[in-house]
Formats: sequence, C-alpha cells, structure tokens
Amino acid sequence: MAFSEAEVQRARGAWEKLYANAEDNGTTVLVRMFTEHPDTKSYFTHFKGMGTAEEMEQSDQVRSHGKRVLTTINDLVQHLDSTDAFLGIVNPLGKKHAMQLKVDPKNFRIICDIILQLMEEKYGGDCKASFEKVTNEICTRLNNAYKEAGW
Repeated sequence: MAFSEAEVQRARGAWEKLYANAEDNGTTVLVRMFTEHPDTKSYFTHFKGMGTAEEMEQSDQVRSHGKRVLTTINDLVQHLDSTDAFLGIVNPLGKKHAMQLKVDPKNFRIICDIILQLMEEKYGGDCKASFEKVTNEICTRLNNAYKEAGW
C-alpha cells in the first residue's frame, strides 16, 4: 500500500470523528444503503421485513451490524501502515463475503461512498478527502480477494 505517514495520520484523524459514534453512524450507513439501494437488503434475510427507515434505525440487528461494519473498517484504519496486517483482515473478509455470503462486490463501493458522504455532511469536505484513498484501497483489496476466490 502506498500511504505516506501524513496520509495515514489524516485518514485516522478523519476516521476517529466518524468512529466515535460507531453504532449510530454505522446504522445511518446501513439504513441509507438499504433505502437508496433496496436490492442490498436481499443479503440480509432478517432485515427484509423492515420497510421504513425508522424501523431499521430502531432494529437491534441493523444497529449491531452497522457497528460491526465500522469496527471492521476501524481495524483496517489501524493497519494502514502495515500491508501484511491490512491484508490479514481484508482478504478473509472478502473471501467470506464472496464464497459464504455471496455478496456482490459492488456493495462495498456503495457502503464506502455512503461513508464518505456521511463524513462530508458531518465534518466537511476535508474530512472526506482525507479518507477517500482509504475507501479506494479497501474496495480494491476486497475486489482482489473476490478475484482470488474465483469471482
């Protein structure tokens, strides 16, 4: 990975703002994904019956999964300066989503774009700009894991 020390520090600073409220922000990310891209709900059988954003926002399952998504990204952010550690997280994640869960890899870009949108709304364009390279790296590495898994 080609992150300078300054890029790592800016990305971590931007991420800390969003991750400080991981459950609420993770919920917002998933609710937006499910409402703006309803087909993504098909991967979550226990979310299908929830029709409104309000129902999803109140769901313990949605809140828990949203927090899990942001916690995984947090783990990746903590390893931006270690390619081996980063790949040790992202490769198994990609393979699980490809082979076991059968999730279309385009959904990772959707989630990352929503995260960037939320960062910009809450903390401004500089925050978003500081994190764009991270989301690009995450999506690229996940797509590589999918290719290795035969997608």
